[in-house]
Amino acid sequence: MSIKPDHWIRKMALEQQMIEPFEAGQISQGKISYGLSSFGYDIRVADEFRIFTPATGLLTVVDPKAIDDNAMVYFRGNECIIPPNSFALARTVEYFRIPRNILTICLGKSTYARCGIIVNVTPFEPEWEGYVTIEISNTTPLPARIYANEGIAQVLFFEGDQPEVSYKDRKGKYQGQVGITLPRVNR
Repeated sequence: MSIKPDHWIRKMALEQQMIEPFEAGQISQGKISYGLSSFGYDIRVADEFRIFTPATGLLTVVDPKAIDDNAMVYFRGNECIIPPNSFALARTVEYFRIPRNILTICLGKSTYARCGIIVNVTPFEPEWEGYVTIEISNTTPLPARIYANEGIAQVLFFEGDQPEVSYKDRKGKYQGQVGITLPRVNR
């Protein structure tokens, strides 16, 4: 596998709509940076959030097989406050269409990590497409502020041989997701 540089990402974004909308350079003036970088693409967090809150008293265990939708408060705005020692789900501004021979790894931006805010995103598998659901953890004992429409994480693109079966081939459960998608288990 080899990591793909900026000129390859630009070409794929413009010719094959791999990233929409696509920002061809780094935007950073007064913002947490986003857009094309040397060996990746800095994604933005949209203004939609699902904030975990135990205030409902209904949830005693966080269960990926049976998530309680009532434990997640929907919020839309330019800034999101995540409670201490809690987390929120969000989605990207960008929609991705990953080619069959590409796998991505996504890592949180250091600006947030240096504040105790951890971003988790699973790999984008070959031929996956959709808006990316992002998990943002506030590991601090204080409320944490997240800025919508600004950078949240960096995506790195790796090229390899084409897999025998892609995410699209196996009809992956998160294929084509359009909003913040809660955990699903195929039954």
